[in-house]
Amino acid sequence: MTEVAFHFNVPQLLPYACRLLRKATQTQARVTVVAPEAELCSLDAQLWTFEADTFLAHCLWDAPAHVLAASPVVLACAESLAVSPHREVLVHWGNAQPPAGFESYNRLIELVSHDEEDRARARGRWKHYADRGYPMSRYDVSKVRV
Repeated sequence: MTEVAFHFNVPQLLPYACRLLRKATQTQARVTVVAPEAELCSLDAQLWTFEADTFLAHCLWDAPAHVLAASPVVLACAESLAVSPHREVLVHWGNAQPPAGFESYNRLIELVSHDEEDRARARGRWKHYADRGYPMSRYDVSKVRV
């Protein structure tokens, strides 16, 4: 069963996502990120430049199949999530609904900012997962550093 972790009180989603993805790939995790397309484009650009001496290998959902398979991180919008070959970790933010097919992943990480609208949407997703019996954990990012 998919383990669901909520990382809440994230002050800046893009830098946090970059650090989280760096940490995940250092442990050889294969990650899919699902978010609205505008956020994915920003994350794509940020992954090239967030550290001067580091590149985090990744690709967008529309890359050729062999590139998708070789990339440790795949960036996908909700409509294209199924193209990712990875089923280990799914990172999700920015959408009101749980990502379709999340249950095929070992782990789901929900990123939640300080924004009250974002927090309200996250509460709805929390209820969705809890009502279905998924194992849940929560991490207050304001108290922990990734």
